[in-house]
Amino acid sequence: MQSPAPFARIGTRGSPLALAQAKLVRSLLSAAHGVGEDDIHIEVFSTGGDRSQDANVSLSTIGGKGVFTKEIDEALLSGRVDIGVHSSKDVATGLPAEMALAAFLEREDVRDAFLSLKAAGIDRLPEGAKFGTSSIRRAAQALRLRPDLNIVPFRGNVHTRLQKLADGVADATLLAMAGLNRLGETHRATSILDVDNFMPAPAQGAIGLAVRSGDRRFLDLVAPLDHAPTHARIAAERAMLAVLDGSCRTPVGAWTQEQAGTLTLKGEILSLDGQTTFRAEASGGDPQALGEKVGKDLLDQAGPDWLEQWMA
Repeated sequence: MQSPAPFARIGTRGSPLALAQAKLVRSLLSAAHGVGEDDIHIEVFSTGGDRSQDANVSLSTIGGKGVFTKEIDEALLSGRVDIGVHSSKDVATGLPAEMALAAFLEREDVRDAFLSLKAAGIDRLPEGAKFGTSSIRRAAQALRLRPDLNIVPFRGNVHTRLQKLADGVADATLLAMAGLNRLGETHRATSILDVDNFMPAPAQGAIGLAVRSGDRRFLDLVAPLDHAPTHARIAAERAMLAVLDGSCRTPVGAWTQEQAGTLTLKGEILSLDGQTTFRAEASGGDPQALGEKVGKDLLDQAGPDWLEQWMA
C-alpha cells in the first residue's frame, strides 16, 4: 500500500544551522496545524555554496546571493518540496514571479559576534593579524577600523570556522549572533559588536519561508508563522538592497528598528578597503517605499558608477 502524502515537505541545506532552522519550522507548523512532526518531511539539499566550501573561495567569486538557495528554489518550483527554509540574508534580491518569501519567523539578534582565541576585540589584535572572513561586508568593516589587518579566506559552517580558529588559520573572525544562538553556541562569542560600527547584512538574523506564489494552500499554511514586525523590517532592507543591486560582491549593511508603528531604516555601502563609506537613514510606515528611499539616498551620495569604481 502506498504511503500517504506528507502534510508538507520542507527543503533545506544540510548544515547544522540550516537543519536547526528547518526543525524549528517543522515544530511550529506542527503546533499551528495540529499535525504530527513525522507528517512534515525535511528534505536536505547540497547547494552550490555548500559544494564550494572546501575551495575556500569568496561568495562573490562563485556567484553571490542565491548560491545557498538555488537548488532548494528549483525543487520548490518543480513541486518536489512545498516550503523552502532559508537564512533570509542568503536569498537573492530578485525572485521569480512563481516564488514568494511569504513568511518570516521572529528575527533573532541581528548583531555580529567577534570570535578570537587571542584577543578580546578587534582593537586588541596585533598589527597585521590574520582576520578570517569571506564576507566582503565584514572585511570592509574590519578594515575601516583596522586597515593593517590581513584578510584571509574563511568559509565553512559554524563549527568548521571554530576549528579553523583553533588551528590558527586566522587570529579572529566574525559570525552572526543569530546562528550562534540557534546552535546553543552563544558562549563562543568573545564580544558582540555594536551595530553602528558593524552594521549587519540586510535581512540578517531572520528565517524566511519560500513557497510557490500561486499555491494558496501553502501560503495559508505558513501564514500563522509570519511575524509581522520582522516581515516589515526585512521588506524594507530587501527593498533597499534591490535599489543598490546588492549581492555578495557589494559591501552593504542595513538594519531596521520599529517604534509605535514607524520603521527607521539605516543603510550603508562601503568600498572594499573600508576607507570610503556612505550612510543614509529614513523613517516611515511603508517598508517598500522606505527601502527605496534609503537605497536612492545612498546612490545619490556615492554616484551612479560607484559599483564599477569600487569593485574594479
